[in-house]
Amino acid sequence: MAFGPHQLQLLERRPELVSDWSSEIETILDALLGKCIITEEDLSRIKGDNLGKRDKMRNLLDVLHGRGEDACSGFIVELKFLASVKPEPSNANGSCFSKTNPCTMQSNAELRSGDTQLDKPDEINIGTAVLDSMQETQLSPLKKHQEILANHYGKVVDCISMSQQGEDIEKRYTDITVTRKESYTEQKQHEVTEVGNAFKKLEWESSGNLCEFRTIFRNLLQLDEGVTLLCGVAGSGKTTATKKLIQEWTKDPQPAKIVFVFTFRELNLITDPKSLKELFSSHYSHLKPVLSQILSDPSRILLILDGLDEFRFPLLFEKTPKCTDPDIPQRVSEVVVNLLNRNLLPGLSILITSRPHAVCKIPQKHVSNFFKILGFSESQQKEYFRKSSPTPEMAEEIWGYILAHRPLFLMCHIPAFCWITVTALREKVAFKETGENLATVTEIYCRFLKAILVFHGDQKAGSHIQSLLAAPESLSTLRRHLKDLGALAFKGLIEKRFIFDQVDLSSFAVDQGGLSCMFLVEILKEDQDRFTYERSYHFVHTSLQEFFAALYYVLESHSGRDPFSCLKPAPLPDPWGLVAKARRLLGVRKVLRKRVKEVFCWSHQLQSGHLDLFCSRFLSGLLVPRTCRILEGIFSPRQVEATLCLQFLFKLLQKQLSSATLSPERLVNVCHCLYEAQDPTIRDRVGRLLERASHGGEERRPGDWTEMAFLLQLTSALEELDLENRGLGPEGVRRLQPVLPFFKTLRFGLNPLGTEGAALLAEVLKSPDCKIERLWVVETGLGSEGVAMLCEGLEKNSSVVDLRMAINNIGDEGAGSLAEVLKRNKTLKDIRLRDNMITDRGAELLMQALRGNSTLEDLWLYDNKISKNGVRELKEFAKARQGLDIKICT
Repeated sequence: MAFGPHQLQLLERRPELVSDWSSEIETILDALLGKCIITEEDLSRIKGDNLGKRDKMRNLLDVLHGRGEDACSGFIVELKFLASVKPEPSNANGSCFSKTNPCTMQSNAELRSGDTQLDKPDEINIGTAVLDSMQETQLSPLKKHQEILANHYGKVVDCISMSQQGEDIEKRYTDITVTRKESYTEQKQHEVTEVGNAFKKLEWESSGNLCEFRTIFRNLLQLDEGVTLLCGVAGSGKTTATKKLIQEWTKDPQPAKIVFVFTFRELNLITDPKSLKELFSSHYSHLKPVLSQILSDPSRILLILDGLDEFRFPLLFEKTPKCTDPDIPQRVSEVVVNLLNRNLLPGLSILITSRPHAVCKIPQKHVSNFFKILGFSESQQKEYFRKSSPTPEMAEEIWGYILAHRPLFLMCHIPAFCWITVTALREKVAFKETGENLATVTEIYCRFLKAILVFHGDQKAGSHIQSLLAAPESLSTLRRHLKDLGALAFKGLIEKRFIFDQVDLSSFAVDQGGLSCMFLVEILKEDQDRFTYERSYHFVHTSLQEFFAALYYVLESHSGRDPFSCLKPAPLPDPWGLVAKARRLLGVRKVLRKRVKEVFCWSHQLQSGHLDLFCSRFLSGLLVPRTCRILEGIFSPRQVEATLCLQFLFKLLQKQLSSATLSPERLVNVCHCLYEAQDPTIRDRVGRLLERASHGGEERRPGDWTEMAFLLQLTSALEELDLENRGLGPEGVRRLQPVLPFFKTLRFGLNPLGTEGAALLAEVLKSPDCKIERLWVVETGLGSEGVAMLCEGLEKNSSVVDLRMAINNIGDEGAGSLAEVLKRNKTLKDIRLRDNMITDRGAELLMQALRGNSTLEDLWLYDNKISKNGVRELKEFAKARQGLDIKICT
């Protein structure tokens, strides 16, 4: 974890502080309470029940450490003052601080060696400088509040920052694609499915208005926005966005509002009734002198509540007693409900962040604005890699690697996965490693874990090559720790738990001492609550919890043990070794096959989809020998060889794939399993499917289009998708929709698309990543209404140059829709409208639009209902308009 210099000083000298200053604990507590460095609640916790002076001092040091750098600095200043007015005559070194001088803070090694130098001037002034600075600037409580939030929320700490102190968020922040939504629905599938993969309708601009975060920030900080709900999957950037919002606020010298931040994770720990005012004062003790004044004008308050999905108390909107007084104690869930009901502090603005599955905890009538984070667009992904790489050359190489592996690109819509990918590839790219072609998601996560444990963990001296050669030995020493952590992850995944406490870690023998500091920063994050200073833990991204759960499941299955044993009470003693004998009789491979079959069948029966990533990516991937070799040391050579049961897995999955009763979501899961298991036939099926579709045959099932979408996304070389006269209807377009933007030519003629299909194609055309240049929808039943919908997409499109929509009966109304497009679109060069029932009126609308359009080169109007006079006018117009050829005959 990243600690400030004063926190580190107190940690280093803790024994001396307890030994030398416990006798003055009451005086110290009075001084700290008077300076608002600690609160009454802190004082109660420190004193406990009949604790001795030394225990009180230990509790004080724990509280100060939890309060952070400012509190530790203030403690040092107070200690210096106390020492100056009550000098210790027994002080052998002549210092003002008895045995322990918190200003000099000599190391334990120096004291033991007898090197008791006099205070050095530059060290003496550590605490004094802080005090002098505060006295000189005379910071107001509000300015102090801005400083505290700026320090707390202004840094990003991970391996990319290459510093325990972290890196300014401004340097790393990348804009995220966010859309405004009118309503929200309950989530019923895995979050990753919602964002990055090819099996859910992409949510482009028409499913909400694309917004810029700076506009959202400005409105929240200046206007009465009511309740704003910001929704996004785990790792999509919700907390990062709130940090950026806070940073923008702290830079404003005269802000219109004052910002308060609470996490639901912290609120979970409050079990006793508290008033809203108590919550504010205990969390922000430095604002006590002005808190009543602040609460008297709620319109100047922006309250951020981060992580609704982590709140363990129900929000009972219909049963919660109404409360309008911020001084009346309530249960914490009732405080939240009364805030959202606008009973408490009516007029304040509230920003709530949540993952999709929890948004329905708040009835929509209480939400003024609902925004959904879609993640990174392609250009935003590229910018992120540029900011996260030490050199432009490395950024380009990583970006090229991502583009060459389509499943990785799709996952990189999630910002957290971009971070995992950069972490996994940095050393590989920097040192030109060969031998590991990381093509699957599982391989990226294996390499990520290896990078954390081998390259970031111990910070040992030695070359990269030496670290790489020693990796198997290093990983083998951590195998037990990782398996214990995996058991915790697996149990949490089954129980849908994502936050763990010290008891959870202890019950699974997870030893923090066996894990590096960087591991605790980058994988298992430690949180310390500001109210009670209790510690909790969570995986920095839920996909990492799923990866560790799969790692545990495979390791246990290799060993012949039941992975589900971690969910059961401790087994009875087995003095005769019957379990081990049964495993030997069955054989390791049979046990492994049995476990694999069990978990896949169980996963496919679940409708929530919350185990899809666990099964479809990680479990399948960790059964592949090549993948396991990345983590050689965690997997033994025998276990790597045991994964040769892959043929069994292929048969199991291919049987499920051919099932007529398999739902689209389960079909998606099977496709992912085959890809992660590196089925050698998967790419051959791309060609066979396309060939079968191109040569006709019986009408295809909707599931066939789903499988085709999955296979098409793996083939980045395809530029044209020819599905003319293949029974492609709206449902087929919906399932193909996520991959359609990446083709240059779409040939969809002679298919029953209709109005619904046109609306879906319009969504594709609005995609920021759309690369379609030629769109051919001849005789697809569009009609005037379908063309109007298609034109909505063309108005926002900048890639289509060739549009062919003959024989669609669009009439003059449809021609008018196209005319509106031509007034604004500067990309279209060729439009073919043969046999579309267009009359002189429609022709006139097109000519009016083309008077201001200089990019269209060809307009085909054969076989329409245009009079001779209309034909003549069109030809004369074409002669007058340079570069335009209108093809028409009488």
